[in-house]
This record gives sequence, C-alpha cells and structure tokens, in this order.
Amino acid sequence: MTVKPPPYQSIDPQRAADKTAEAADVRRFAYAASLCSHGRDDLARRGYAPDGRKYLRRFSSWEICRYLIPVAGAHLRRVLKANPSLPQGVSETEGGARWFTLDDIMALRAFFASEGTRSKPYLPYRPPGAPAKIIAVANFKGGVGKTSTAAHLAMSAALDGYRVLVVDLDSQGSMTSIFAGAVPDEWTTAFALMARDFAREILAERGEEALDETLREALTVTPETVIQRTHWPNIDLIGAQLNLYWAEFQIPVWRMTLRRWRLWDALARFFETDDITARYDIIIIDTPPALGYLTINALSAADILIVPLGASFLEFESTGRFFDMLYSTFASIEDGENDANRALGLASVKFEWDAVRAVITRFDPNQQTELANVIQAYFGEFTMAHRQEYTALVGQAGEQINGIYEADYRGFNRETYLRGRETFDRTYAEVKELVVGAWWRDAHLAAADATSPAPDRERRDGQTPPT
Repeated sequence: MTVKPPPYQSIDPQRAADKTAEAADVRRFAYAASLCSHGRDDLARRGYAPDGRKYLRRFSSWEICRYLIPVAGAHLRRVLKANPSLPQGVSETEGGARWFTLDDIMALRAFFASEGTRSKPYLPYRPPGAPAKIIAVANFKGGVGKTSTAAHLAMSAALDGYRVLVVDLDSQGSMTSIFAGAVPDEWTTAFALMARDFAREILAERGEEALDETLREALTVTPETVIQRTHWPNIDLIGAQLNLYWAEFQIPVWRMTLRRWRLWDALARFFETDDITARYDIIIIDTPPALGYLTINALSAADILIVPLGASFLEFESTGRFFDMLYSTFASIEDGENDANRALGLASVKFEWDAVRAVITRFDPNQQTELANVIQAYFGEFTMAHRQEYTALVGQAGEQINGIYEADYRGFNRETYLRGRETFDRTYAEVKELVVGAWWRDAHLAAADATSPAPDRERRDGQTPPT
C-alpha cells in the first residue's frame, strides 16, 4: 500500500513561483477592503427586509408567557378579551397563535404592573431615581466572545423591560453591525465625545482662541449627534467605524497639550453631565481587544466589569495578564492623581467597581470541562457560575447577523432552541443579579449616608478627606 506523502513535501519551486502573484503594494489592501465591503453588504442584506432595513421579529404568546411576562397563557387570553384597547397581536393563521411586537409587550407589561398582583415582577427592578448601571465587557484577547456576550446582554435586558444604551468602542464595528447602525464618520462615534470633553477643558483653561477647527466642531456635539435608534424599540446605539481608532492616537496628543485633562473620565462625564444615566436603565459598552485609551475610558465609567474568556490555557493566561495590566494602569492613575491632589489639598481618587466577573464563553462540555473547572477553581469568586455553551442556535443565528433572541424559534429543533436560549438567559440572570444587588446596596447606603456624620459618608464613598 502506497502511503501518500504530506502536502508540504516535494513542492516544486518553479510551479510555486508561477502560482504566486506579483508583489503586492499598498493598493492591494484597498482592493481587498473593497471586496470585503461588498461581501459584507451582501451578507448583511440577507438578514434585512426587502427595503434594506432591519426589523425586530414579533414574539408569540407562548414566548411571552414562558420568558417575558409572568402570566399564564389562559389568563393572558382572558385579559386581552376583556381589554380590547390592549395590543391584541396578529395571527398568521385562522385561530393560530398571536404574535406581538416588543412595543406591544411593553404595553402589556405596563398594564399588568398597574392592574395585576403586586407579588409578581411585571416590571424589572430599579430604585426610583437610581442612575443607570454601566456594564463594560472587556478583555484584550480577541475572539473570546466579547461582542456576542455584550449584544446578548443588551437584548436580554431589553426583553426584560429595561431601556438599554449600547456603546460600541471597537473600530471593527461588529456590535454596530448587529444592531444595523449607520455610522458615516468618526463624528458619530465615541470619538466625538472624547473630542468634546477635551474641547471643554481647553475652553475653560485657555479660552476660545485656543480652539482649533476640530475642537470648535466638537463643542457642537450633543447626545443626539451620536445616539441612534435601532430596530429594537428600547435599545439605542452609539456606533463605531474604522475612524474611531484615530482616538487612540489623538487622545495622548491632547493629553500632552493639557496635562490636567482627565482623559480616562471623558466617557463617564458624558454619561453624567448629559443625563444619559437617567435616560437609560442599563448601559453596555463593548470594548476593543486592547487596553488602549478607549478601553480605559470604558472601564473607568463602568460599574460592573464582565471579562469573557474561553476554556483554554492561552486564554486563561492572557486574561491573567489583562487583570495585571488593569491593576498597573489604574493604580498608576490613582498614584499620579493623588500626588497632585495632596499638593492642592483635594480629596484622593479611588477607582471602584460594584463587581468584576469572568465568564467562560464558547464552552464545549465534552472537551473543556476539566480545564474549565481548573479555571474556575483559580479565579474563584471572580468567575460566574454559568458557562456559556456554544450551541447550534448561536452558530446559525450568527450566520444571519442576528442575536439568538432575534431568531424565530420555529426555524430550529425545539431542543436546540431551548438549549441555545438557556445559555444566554443564565448569563443574563447572573449579570442582572449583580445589577439589582448593586442598585439595592446603593439605595441602602444612600439612606444610611443621609443620617450619618460627614466623615462616615466620605469613608463609604471610598474618598479620603483632604489633609
């Protein structure tokens, strides 16, 4: 029996040269980019309607009762019959199941919250007056499932009844594609917010004559400049595109121009000063696979940090280095700021997060259980209990540029759908528990602060009184 040699042996040099194209110059990159652009547009249209727009599907009464509103199917039908002014849904067949838009479902939630039993959570928990919780999804290793995790957290929260803002800080724009965002240039990305923040600092420090054309334009930026609606009625988006990466080069230049500019706080100041944390319940930030200035802004603004990683040695090792770099970066900022603050008699700076959790993604229980157990044993309390399994539903939905919640369950085997949905439902449940717990703790600490002496308030806030 003749054994076939491996393909890398006996390669003929002349034939190899004949098959090799001529040397590529820089224009070759532009050509490759144009091919990808046309292909991307073609693939994207397959998930869109004939008019080129993306629409969120309707949800069946079965889904509503199973996942969205804690009400029995028979009771829902009685309520709809007794209240014809409520959304009635549409049936695709005579006497078939009724299907409702997410706007319809939100109206039904509001009705049950006002008319139903007080013991059921028809509306999601948020203390009155509490600011939105900001969740950053970050890791400087690519391919660990950051965007998928962030997108499904946003969709889960929206289906749960929360108002959600998604912020895409990755210039690759994958999150923007999922939500069908239109981002013509960097002035409709977070770059505009960074520029505006710096322009305001320059204006206050040196006056209008110190502003160049770019900074003058930045001062005109408003939330409406960068925030756009999506095909989800309660998810808005700050999108990204390739030019957003310019921020990584421009931000340090601005910092050298004005050393007192707190570049890491630009995004947080936007959320606070423009009342973004009042307009939304949850803000989810998808970060680039690097610990650059954009990621630092995201982590500085965040209340909760979610770090996805796969169950592999290399991703575990890389994530450990990511945490090490986080410590070095933010400890350095604290030390530098506090040295200056002490000299000026100001309070010290201390970075704090409500919670930091690693989540194992793309998990294959048949091959990765042992290593996942090791990772969870070492990370301990930092690791979320649930592991996100990679299922057929996730793969097929991704091919259509959809999240699993956008996929019609009728197109899947029932078991496949239930397994795929459960893996993200359980991830969201753990994250929601962090959000709800942090809100509850904030509310009780605020109540305690209102009755405690000033020194106690300063200690609770993580601030050291000036000496």
